[in-house]
Amino acid sequence: MSFGTADGAPYGFSSSFDSGNGELVSATPHTLTVRMREEPFTKADGRAHFQWFHFRVTGARGRALRVVVQNAGDASYPDGWRDYKAFASADRKHWRRVQTTTYVDGELIIDMDPVPGDCVHLAYFVPYDYERHLDLVASASSHPNVSHVALGDTLDGRPLDCLRFGEPGTFRRVVWILGRQHPGESMASWWMEGFVRRLLDDEDPVARKVLRRAVVYVVPNMNPDGSVRGHLRTNAAGANLNREWENPTPELSPEVLWTRNAMDATGPVDLMLDVHGDEAEPYCFIIGGEGCPGWDERRAETQRAFKAAYARACPDFQTTFPLEYGTAPAGNVVTAKTQVTYRYNCVGMTLEMPFKDNVQLAQPDGWTPGRCEKLGAAAVDALLDVLPELRE
Repeated sequence: MSFGTADGAPYGFSSSFDSGNGELVSATPHTLTVRMREEPFTKADGRAHFQWFHFRVTGARGRALRVVVQNAGDASYPDGWRDYKAFASADRKHWRRVQTTTYVDGELIIDMDPVPGDCVHLAYFVPYDYERHLDLVASASSHPNVSHVALGDTLDGRPLDCLRFGEPGTFRRVVWILGRQHPGESMASWWMEGFVRRLLDDEDPVARKVLRRAVVYVVPNMNPDGSVRGHLRTNAAGANLNREWENPTPELSPEVLWTRNAMDATGPVDLMLDVHGDEAEPYCFIIGGEGCPGWDERRAETQRAFKAAYARACPDFQTTFPLEYGTAPAGNVVTAKTQVTYRYNCVGMTLEMPFKDNVQLAQPDGWTPGRCEKLGAAAVDALLDVLPELRE
C-alpha cells in the first residue's frame, strides 16, 4: 500500500510478508499511525491476542518520522511496553533497538530521526522467518547422526518438523526440546540455532558426550502457522498451544497432538525443556514442575541441578528472579511442562527469555538473537550435568 502525504512526500507501508502484522490507520508528513492486527479468538484465554508487530516503511530515508502503534494499551501484556525499545533494520540482517521508543497513554511511540534507510522494517523482536527455519532443519538433517521426523501437518498444511539427534537405546535417556509454541516469541527460534548448531559440532566434547548418553528430539518451531501469520500467541485456529496439552485435538491443536503422540511413542520422556519469551520480566529464568500432581523431591533436586549448571554455563541465566514464578496451580496439566511432568513422571521445564533485556547484564541493544544463541548452546552443558540423575 502506498500513499502521498500533505506535502507530497511519498511513503509506503506494508505488513504483507512472513510474520507481518500491522495495519495502517493514518499518515501525515511526519507521523504514521498503525494498529496491531488481532489473532483469532482464544477460548482458553477468553480474548483475542495481539502484541507482535512487524511492518515496513518505505520512502522516508533521512526524514524524522514518528510511528505510533495506536492500540498498544489493549495488547495482551501491556506491562511489557514499560522500558521496551523496538527493533529496526534497513537491510533485514542487522537489527538495532530504537532507543527513542516510549509508551505513553496506551500508545507505543517509535521516533526515528533520521529514518536509517529507504525501506525500514520495524518489529517487536528480531523476526525468524520460515525460510530460515527450513534452512536450519535441512542443514541439521544432512548430518549423519540426525534423522528428520515429520510429526504431522499443521492446519495450514505445513509439516511439523522434528530432529532426532542420536539413536534410541535401552540405556539412553530420552530428551525433548520444544520451541516457539507462542509464535511471537521469536527468540525461541534464535535459541534453537545455538542449541542445534552445538549438537551438530562433532568436535565439541560436551555435545558428543550428551549424544552418547541420550537421544535428543528437537521441535524447533511448534507453531509455524502462527509464526508466518504474524501471531503473538496462537496457531491458525486461535489455539494457545501451551494450554492444549491435556486434551489436544486435530481440529484445534494438531501441533500438540502430533508432538504428544510422538512423545508417547518414544517411550517415557526423561526431560523436556519448552523454550519461550516473556514480555515483561527482565530476566532469563525457568519455571519448573512444582505444583504438578506427583511432583517429588527427586525431580525437584534434578531440576535445581539443571538450573544451577545452566547458570554456571551462561551467566545470562539466573536462578533468583522473578520471585512470583515457580509453581503451577495445583493439578494443572494443560501446559507442556505440567502435562509432560505428570504424564511421564519426569522433569518438565519452561525456559523464559526477555523481550527487553536481562537487567543483570544489560547492554544498549538489550536482549538479542546472538545472546539467545549463546544461551541455547549453553543448555547442552546443563543437560550433560543432569543426565545421570534422570532415572531412578
